[in-house]
Amino acid sequence: MNAHHTPHHPKWYRVEKPIFWWIGRFSDIRFIFRELTSMAVAYSVILLVVIYRAILTSPDAYATLMTTLQKPVWMTVNVFALGALLYHSYTWFNLAPRAIVLRLGKWRIPDFMIAGGNYAGWIVISGVIYLAYISG
Repeated sequence: MNAHHTPHHPKWYRVEKPIFWWIGRFSDIRFIFRELTSMAVAYSVILLVVIYRAILTSPDAYATLMTTLQKPVWMTVNVFALGALLYHSYTWFNLAPRAIVLRLGKWRIPDFMIAGGNYAGWIVISGVIYLAYISG
């Protein structure tokens, strides 16, 4: 027999955690909600792919899809997704200074400049899209 073999497994130490452990602190609730907003990101990507496919298929397919998306259920889902996407973007831009550390020599670029650059880019790109939309 192998001298290092034991017939029983050692008893592992496992910390008992209730299923709703994250309800105890508000910061944990925000973290879980932020992670759940990735579902809205996935929904938006899928919706954009479906819209693109309808545009490529035919004008009738696009018109049918737009009629379907104007129903109250889909309007509610899309408004909820928009809110979740805005929250996701807000938290992402606020996390960027922690992920991106830029230095000019020994001087570290302040966090507000990195986050502010993200917000400025978001506003500029949104403005360009809006201007392209209204000009037709």
